[in-house]
Amino acid sequence: MKNYFKGRHFQKDIILVAIGYYFRFSLSYRDLVEILRDRGIAVHHTTIMRWVHHYGPIFKWLWRKHQHAASQSWRMDETYLKIKGRWYYFYRAIDSHGLTLDFELRQHRDYLSAYHFLKRLLTTYGRPNCLVTDQYGGTLKAIKQVIKDGLLTEKNHQCSKYRNNLIEQDHRLINRVLVKSSGFQSLRTALKTLSGIEVVHQLHKISQREPNLFGFSVFQSLAELLAN
Repeated sequence: MKNYFKGRHFQKDIILVAIGYYFRFSLSYRDLVEILRDRGIAVHHTTIMRWVHHYGPIFKWLWRKHQHAASQSWRMDETYLKIKGRWYYFYRAIDSHGLTLDFELRQHRDYLSAYHFLKRLLTTYGRPNCLVTDQYGGTLKAIKQVIKDGLLTEKNHQCSKYRNNLIEQDHRLINRVLVKSSGFQSLRTALKTLSGIEVVHQLHKISQREPNLFGFSVFQSLAELLAN
């Protein structure tokens, strides 16, 4: 197993607790400093920020290695967030069990953004039996293009606001964690942070499908992910 903590000043357990809590709950870096201080651990908030930016992409990469579609009925939609006062768009896809398939942060909500996201989604997982989207023009244009590309058929696509409620509810859980994380300074750091949030959100959703006597542990789940 690769040692992802080699050369770190703090122990693995401290780092995993700090970043795990940040990705799981609506906490600021300073909140975490206070929590750790009460446990006899002195760490600066910028150190936790660097951990978040470093390990978010690592968790995403490890998650992608083992990810697969649990069902062949998918939902695709986008939510939005601000970076330095400007709106950006977070494209997401989940299956009918609510499990995350893919996500991508884009500068624009348009045809090209939707097309690149859909192309990667379909190339990675193959053709679903059903892909549900909203009726936004850019998304529908992208759907027509992936059909031309042979990645999807017209009968596999549905436009249904009602059936897309599943992913819209899932957006809320991501946005809740982002409440105190809204001060993103760049697209790059935002994507690194969102990667960690999405992976932890996915691990929690998987744990709900396989009930554990002691409930979900973000520390244990991340430790297991790193061990794979």
